[in-house]
Amino acid sequence: MKKIGRNEPCPCGSGKKFKKCHLGREDEIILGGSSEISTEMSARITGLPLVNYGRSQEMIDALDIKELTGSGMGIRFIDLKRYRDLDLLGSHSSRSGQEGTGAIVVNVLKTGKSDPDNVYVAISPRIGDSILVHQLAHVLDYLGGSKLMPGLSRPLALELGIPGEHLEHPSEFGYWLEVLAEKFQVQPDADDTIVAYLYKNDMLISGEDIERQDQLVLKSKSDNILRFLSKRSTEIDALLSELPAHVGARTRQESGLSGRALLAEGFCPQKD
Repeated sequence: MKKIGRNEPCPCGSGKKFKKCHLGREDEIILGGSSEISTEMSARITGLPLVNYGRSQEMIDALDIKELTGSGMGIRFIDLKRYRDLDLLGSHSSRSGQEGTGAIVVNVLKTGKSDPDNVYVAISPRIGDSILVHQLAHVLDYLGGSKLMPGLSRPLALELGIPGEHLEHPSEFGYWLEVLAEKFQVQPDADDTIVAYLYKNDMLISGEDIERQDQLVLKSKSDNILRFLSKRSTEIDALLSELPAHVGARTRQESGLSGRALLAEGFCPQKD
């Protein structure tokens, strides 16, 4: 999709300005100007076989989603490669990791026509615990937190010139990340260690602020995050040095990344 000016008409056909309609939610706009995915396209996703990779089923069985979030929706896992092979528009990955260990939370607008009762997460056969917890934190955040789908805030971050991670991981996500990591005794990876650190220090941006899309507020809070992390870089280096030797898809030794280098890119290197 070509870059659309904030004050141009939204391509969904609503008649509103882009900034008042689908800015930050471009994933909802399907080629041809329609803001709705067809029932057939939706059914191609929800018709994929369900999978049970890693600890995915164990984690789901241990979660009372209704009690935790107040939502009656469930969570279903499908194979990441088969999902990507459908070649549908706007597939966003919120955490990839090593080849064969990636995952995607599928936009509910893509599955709602054929299965409005579940959120679908596409995962790889060798999915790791930390990536599973990350994805489940996004789902619980959507169901009972910020209500934001992962992947949709990156265009807004790009326009504002701030790290995408600052909008992808609101404070509500930080809460669920902490809850799940503790419940399943999972050590977060380097990326999420920094997110958790920011959450504990009340530095993450709220979902409400992200949804309002106030440029001055978001830029100011993003700048505050970067200043805070810069001041705490020595402490963060120490936290990261205690982790297993992985930074996303690469070992720390191979990447040569310190906490300061991670902070220079937002929280961490992009995973896709």
